[in-house]
Amino acid sequence: MREYRLFAVIYFLLTQVCYSQQPSNTADSLQVNTLNRLGYETRLTDPEMTIGYGKRALKLASKINFKNGIAESFRVIGIGNYYVGRNDTAIAKYLASLALFKETKNLNGQAKLYNNIGNLYREVDYDKGLFFFKQSLALAKKLNMQDLIAGCHLNIGIIYYRKKQYNTALINFEKSYNLFTSLNNAIGITQSLQNRGVIYFKLKQISKAESLLIEANKKAKENELNNTIASINLTLTSVYIEQKKFKKAEETGNEGLAYAQLVKDKKLEQDYIYTSYELESKRKNYEQALYYLREVYRLDSIAYNNDLSGKIGLIQEQYKFRERERENQLIIERQKASRILYIATFVVLILSIVVIILLVMNVRKKNKTNKQLQGLNDEISLQKENLDRINHNLEEIIAERTKDLQIKNKKLSAYSSHLSHQIRSPIATMKGLMLLEQEDLIEKDEFVKEVGKCVNEIDDKILNINKTLHDPKDQDF
Repeated sequence: MREYRLFAVIYFLLTQVCYSQQPSNTADSLQVNTLNRLGYETRLTDPEMTIGYGKRALKLASKINFKNGIAESFRVIGIGNYYVGRNDTAIAKYLASLALFKETKNLNGQAKLYNNIGNLYREVDYDKGLFFFKQSLALAKKLNMQDLIAGCHLNIGIIYYRKKQYNTALINFEKSYNLFTSLNNAIGITQSLQNRGVIYFKLKQISKAESLLIEANKKAKENELNNTIASINLTLTSVYIEQKKFKKAEETGNEGLAYAQLVKDKKLEQDYIYTSYELESKRKNYEQALYYLREVYRLDSIAYNNDLSGKIGLIQEQYKFRERERENQLIIERQKASRILYIATFVVLILSIVVIILLVMNVRKKNKTNKQLQGLNDEISLQKENLDRINHNLEEIIAERTKDLQIKNKKLSAYSSHLSHQIRSPIATMKGLMLLEQEDLIEKDEFVKEVGKCVNEIDDKILNINKTLHDPKDQDF
């Protein structure tokens, strides 16, 4: 009964350890997901609010150790920083998020992050941006993430537009438009319309460009996409300048600039200054045009330095991320070694328990045998007295039986002594091996091999002892 109780205690402890490592699904984790979703949804209307939601989600997720929630919080904070132009902060948050999503093997999160990282490189390194978008697209197709597939085609189209491969860009924009339409994704539809309008403007198909951009502008205002409105108005202003609708160009440009200032997009503000230069130049208002041109050159110089700083920042953050990944890999390797040691220790513990149980059972069996022998001795004595009176010739038979019992007693006595010495040796060896393992003085494979030898040696000795004990032909132990 005691042995069963011991096994029950061990099973309970192991069960508790296993369950304690399972992630909890609490109201807090649902709140983390809600905050992250709200942060993502406000990215085009108020990026600073996006960052605020992300930070609140991160604080709560860290408190409950919700790793996927922490990873998504980092991603949302990175998106907010991207939309306000802090690319070095954005890449740092993205890489921290990517490391956690890889740790939890969350392919869904990884697919989204590759798309986000591609957006960072979209303006500074077309090839690298395209590389990340294609990685995201491959994962999105594997996971059947239709929204992300559409988004990847949209971003890939933007890269090809930047490379002036307009036909390839249009193909991707049309794919994204069709997918977003089937999903009834208003934001995606708006951005696809906008980008197609930009392409047709570059191809000098002005009327088609104007139609697409006006439709995109209407949808953007319906959904309060402030950043998108600012971007659409910029191209619409250029369209009106091309059509010599200068008054309309001025009104559209002023409205777009107000939206750009609202979302604090410095890049768009600079683009509006250049568009203002183009407008005043077409109006032949050269004094005002010269003022805007000077401002453009000044801002171009600042933008160049910022872009250079941004690239350096991205490179530095990637280097830091690789260093952290190497450190994490070392930690993982140490954890693996610790788990192996734990398993080996647990195996030794179980084997020790088994040995103890066998010893207890043998002791009990020995006591039972001794009682039986004592009873036999009493019976033999009684029979001997009776037989002495009946037939003196039976003395030899009684003597022979007595001798047999003496041999058994001798074996049992020798067995008890022999058992303690034979079993002690391999157990002592295993203790020594464990000490070596704790001090990192023995290789893992050698440790497992030597422990196996000791276990086999214990098993062989027990089998040999039992065989000898129960062999009537063997009189010497």
